[in-house]
Amino acid sequence: MSDCYQKTKENPIPKPTWPVYLSLHFIHIGFTFLLSMFKLQEYLEQFNTTVSAFDFAVGLVLTAILAIVIRLYYIRFGEAVSNRRRFVNNFLPLALSTMLIITIVKSSIALSLGLVGALSIVRFRAAIKDPEELTYLFLVIGLGLAIGANQFIIGAIAVPAILLLMWLHKSFSPRSSIKSEGRMFVNIDTDSRDFQSITAILADVLPFVELKRMDQTNEGLSLSYIIKADDISAIDRIRKDISGISEKTRISFIEQPDLIL
Repeated sequence: MSDCYQKTKENPIPKPTWPVYLSLHFIHIGFTFLLSMFKLQEYLEQFNTTVSAFDFAVGLVLTAILAIVIRLYYIRFGEAVSNRRRFVNNFLPLALSTMLIITIVKSSIALSLGLVGALSIVRFRAAIKDPEELTYLFLVIGLGLAIGANQFIIGAIAVPAILLLMWLHKSFSPRSSIKSEGRMFVNIDTDSRDFQSITAILADVLPFVELKRMDQTNEGLSLSYIIKADDISAIDRIRKDISGISEKTRISFIEQPDLIL
């Protein structure tokens, strides 16, 4: 027993040196790379059998064009109180992302179920305060759904047709017979966060002031008011007082004679 112990002690098992470890590491990397390439090839073959690369490219271009058309229409004919030019910047990425999601999940039940589970835990904090904004968001999402499902003709026809019907409805809808001058929207973008002082400036000059929307951003506040001005001098005084808050303050007046106050 002692002889065996003596031999083991005199001839220990040699430990691997760093070249051996390095060789094993490179072998592991090589096998991992080959396995990844094999899985990538399988994925590309599956993608080519379910989604045509040409159809995907055409869908991207068509979605972008129609989203821009919706954007231009909303800027020109929208009636929301908020800053429409800033809001419409969401249309293009929303349409493209919706089209991409539908393109990926339409051929896999597992992915579609996973998408439902993922969306169930997503909570959107941005509140939609104008029903018109929600209407256009649904239109943009519908565009992405149609193109993502390879319904190019339906999407290309439906979106212009819906916009045309909306324009006809707006043009031929009976307008209110009660009209008055001096009723307008006021949009104020400022780096100041004291909206009470801004409201006080308006209330000191105007007979009617109502805060309709307030958005707080990293840069400051975006405020929307409905006001009634008696004459142009009151508007000019407001412009000077509001512009004096800071150099980054911007104010715009939008005439709305159909407002009933």
